Amino acid sequence: MKVLNLRCAHDHRFEGWFGSAGDFESQLARGLVSCPVCGDAAIARLPTAPHLNVSGAKEEGGTVEQQAAAMRAVMLGAVRQLLASTEDVGERFPDEARRIHYGEVEARGIRGQASREEAQALLDEGIEVVALPLPAALKDTLQ
Repeated sequence: MKVLNLRCAHDHRFEGWFGSAGDFESQLARGLVSCPVCGDAAIARLPTAPHLNVSGAKEEGGTVEQQAAAMRAVMLGAVRQLLASTEDVGERFPDEARRIHYGEVEARGIRGQASREEAQALLDEGIEVVALPLPAALKDTLQ
């Protein structure tokens, strides 16, 4: 098994596991390799330096790359939980948030789209909103 460090055109870095370097090149040529964050198929292989552990001891908490990967995994898990526990009301978000805030409909978790001005107007009315840009890949199951 060959583990390769990869990067998409949007500079999202991730690992890919392939049977060989040839398998990677073949899958890349057929458009089968894409970024797990944004879905971009413009993938480049990053150089990988060998790691020598001369002290026999591991760094506490892992390497910086391992820590970053762990944080991304936690963040993606939290976003998936948010998506699973809220209703997507799309462009109706500002109106639906107001209806919930003023008791016109039953309170529930919602998500959707609002312009910067619409979000500010909601905040001015005392309605809490949080901007959360979602990667396109979260619309589908990540590999």
